[in-house]
Amino acid sequence: MAAAPSSAALGTRASAWPVPKATTNRVLFCCWLAILAEGYDVGVLGAVLPSLAEYGDWSLTPLQLGGLGSYALVGMLIGAMCIGTLSDLFGRRRMLAVSMIIFTLTQLGAALAPTPEVFGLFRLLGGLGMGGIIPVAAALTIEYSAPAKRSFNYGLMYSGYSLGIVVSALCALSFLPTLGWRWVIGFGAVPIVILPLIMALVPESLEYLVSKGRKEKAQALAGRLGIAPFVAEDWAPAPDAGKAAGATWKSVLTTMFSRRYGVATVCFWVSLFCGLLLVYGLNTWLPAIMKKAGYDLGSSLTFLLVFSLASAVGGLVIGRIADRYGKKLVLVLFYALGAVGILLLMFPGSLLVNYLFVAVAGVGSISTSLVLTGWVADYYPAHSRGTATGWALSFARVGAIAGPMIGGVIAAAQLPFQWNFIIFAAIGLVAAAAVSLIPKKA
Repeated sequence: MAAAPSSAALGTRASAWPVPKATTNRVLFCCWLAILAEGYDVGVLGAVLPSLAEYGDWSLTPLQLGGLGSYALVGMLIGAMCIGTLSDLFGRRRMLAVSMIIFTLTQLGAALAPTPEVFGLFRLLGGLGMGGIIPVAAALTIEYSAPAKRSFNYGLMYSGYSLGIVVSALCALSFLPTLGWRWVIGFGAVPIVILPLIMALVPESLEYLVSKGRKEKAQALAGRLGIAPFVAEDWAPAPDAGKAAGATWKSVLTTMFSRRYGVATVCFWVSLFCGLLLVYGLNTWLPAIMKKAGYDLGSSLTFLLVFSLASAVGGLVIGRIADRYGKKLVLVLFYALGAVGILLLMFPGSLLVNYLFVAVAGVGSISTSLVLTGWVADYYPAHSRGTATGWALSFARVGAIAGPMIGGVIAAAQLPFQWNFIIFAAIGLVAAAAVSLIPKKA
């Protein structure tokens, strides 16, 4: 098998990709498991929010409920920024483990919280790990995937996020009436038992090892993975991307705002800001909104289930189409389509038709945003990939924080529930416009 070609060569000779399919699948599986666990922790609050609103011991107002939805997102903002950068400096594999330990164990703390303040604290701390897992998993997936399949593989890996939300909705439907919200949240700590399996299977990034000058270790790892002969120089960052063995936090940060990448950075940040505002705003409030529209608790949770399940499948479809026809056109189209689906939810219709609109909204928010995140990881050079992805997601977390707060403000102002859909649809159109302005990769 030929040695790994340079990134430029791989862009035109995808068939020369030297990583065995079994290795790629192993990385995808490990990252998928980690993201599945993270998706559960993100989605579980929306699933139990109606029960928290009725929890007499705390007597939470709509604004307080929106605040609880934002605590984890504040932690995710910090975690994506810090852990994403640390993965470029200290390795992807190590940061994957750290992130997973944080967000699983803090779920147990939230489940046992005696007060809403303690609950919010554990959600905040858990957000550090939830935010950190995404740029690390993104970098590993991109680095071990052939260029012609990167969007699809990223969509496949990140389908775990949507399926995690699905699992949280199913757990709420099954156990919320009998066990209560504490047990449903506490189930989020269970994935800690699979961490040893993940660490046994997932390899370190070869690009990271070479960029740090650890060529002998990279050579040994490549041999175990079946990449032979292995030429370390083929895996090093491009000559203009910085000193391969001496990349520092300053050098990886300045790459994002250089003349080559500055405009793209701004466009990525704005579009992901809007995308995550949609994702977390709808994840948090969709059950409550649909309940206010007249559906019972079981039906409103089913809306969240449809929203998440459709986005899991949609990520694969959008990823495949993006690999074939180009990321920009496809992402613009689906963000706009998602906005239409969100807007149509404000009109009365049959349950089946509304499920269809919810599915379109899920594809146009979660699916499109996850493929966009994969594009971020693929757009920047290897030595700053984790940092660029983490910082873009950190800025996007401001939108994610605003999403649950928007729903809380609308509820507190006693505005008609239709305003949720009008505002979220407009934000989807802004995301589409920002993506359309991303320059072609140099």
